[in-house]
Amino acid sequence: MRLCAWYLYGEKHRGYALNPVANFHLQNGSVMWRINWMADTSPRGIGASCGMMVNYRYFLEDSARNSAAYLGTQQIQASEQVLSLVSQFQQNSKL
Repeated sequence: MRLCAWYLYGEKHRGYALNPVANFHLQNGSVMWRINWMADTSPRGIGASCGMMVNYRYFLEDSARNSAAYLGTQQIQASEQVLSLVSQFQQNSKL
């Protein structure tokens, strides 16, 4: 879960999220809301993402501001759950 959070939040290509689905939602102003363990246990889900799925949440009143922040300064809006996992990864990673 920590590695997944880091991949989605911290791994970048030219400053933007490396994952194309994350990049799409973040460009449109979403918040990286929740990472779900074993949410997709189909063979494709296991093969593509070890069964993990991410929820992106849209707060309509914040979408334009979130989108502008992401496109302008590559700032990703994320929930406490995601940020906690990112922090745990950073503290424990040997990468």
